[in-house]
Amino acid sequence: MKLVFWVGFWTFLADQASKYLVVHILNLRNLGEIDVIPPYFNLRMAWNYGINFGFLSGDAPLTRWALILTALVISAAVVWWIRKEPTGRMGYISAGLLVGGAIGNVVDRLLYGAVADFINMGCCGFDNPYAFNIADIAVFAGATGLVLFAGEKKPA
Repeated sequence: MKLVFWVGFWTFLADQASKYLVVHILNLRNLGEIDVIPPYFNLRMAWNYGINFGFLSGDAPLTRWALILTALVISAAVVWWIRKEPTGRMGYISAGLLVGGAIGNVVDRLLYGAVADFINMGCCGFDNPYAFNIADIAVFAGATGLVLFAGEKKPA
């Protein structure tokens, strides 16, 4: 369980540090966009009031608090599940990634009222209209890892 905590902690810290850098220090909040390595890697400010791709978006306080509660319940359920049914190292890492990313996005909703998304990537003539953040990557990788590795038994 220590591994879950530490992976979650460092994931959360990397996510929040990147958001602070981009939103406040680079001032992407006001600039809106910064081309870094176009079209492959750019910074595009997007405030996500919903979940993936803006689904369930709306600036309503009820939606915001429902999404905060949902993320906290899912995080607690993952920790409870992984504690109840010990798994291998990759399962613990996956759980830490998912929980750290989810808590990172919860903090955004508490601080800003929405999730700060800013990473925008494209390639080969494809103009990607979507942005994401480190927490989103961690949640996706963690959920995928739990599907793939949670059934592993802890080594004796």
